Amino acid sequence: MRVLLVDDHHLFLEGLQNLLNAQGIDVVGLAYDGLDALAAARRLRPDVILMDIQMPRCDGVTATRLIKAEMPTCKIVMLTISEDEQDLFEAVRSGACGYLLKRLDAAELFTYLDDLQTGHPPFSPGLALKLLAEFARQREGQASSAASPPIDDTALSPRQIQILTLVAQGLTYHEVGQAIGIAERTVKYHMGEILAQLHLQNRAQVIAFAAQMGFTRPEHNAD
Repeated sequence: MRVLLVDDHHLFLEGLQNLLNAQGIDVVGLAYDGLDALAAARRLRPDVILMDIQMPRCDGVTATRLIKAEMPTCKIVMLTISEDEQDLFEAVRSGACGYLLKRLDAAELFTYLDDLQTGHPPFSPGLALKLLAEFARQREGQASSAASPPIDDTALSPRQIQILTLVAQGLTYHEVGQAIGIAERTVKYHMGEILAQLHLQNRAQVIAFAAQMGFTRPEHNAD
């Protein structure tokens, strides 16, 4: 796993770099604001970016949006002191696949990074519930507005619902493919179709949607 670290506090960044290196994680570069992060991501092509939010010149949310537009497969996790719900929501809307608070300890960070490698979005305790609550609120607003109709999950095929259910339960694309007997690339294709049909941007939003719609219940498992 090739990791780019982004934070405007140099001492924190260097300490984090040493911590990850000691664990055998390949830190390929450091950046000190959002514009530096974009340039470094273009040059280094990291697998994962740990990104602060509040930085000079260009904040982390804006940088996330810019990087994801060019490198959609790059996994960006916010690592911040901000517990502000709007920061959380905007980060996920911009393409972040996780949101961690800096008060976590080293063991927790390593666990979250392991989770990320196996396809589980990393969120500090309580933040996933806030994300789900916001997603539910937005859907209620859509349902009450004639100009903005609710997302039609019935447009999904039985196979797509099956895949959505398994992904929401935490399975990786490879594990989903093994479970239902299709290739991993086919699972990825279906997930792309699901994202497009539901107007979602990333796996974290898919999981929130699936939980809100009850797709983790057994009756949604299609044959």
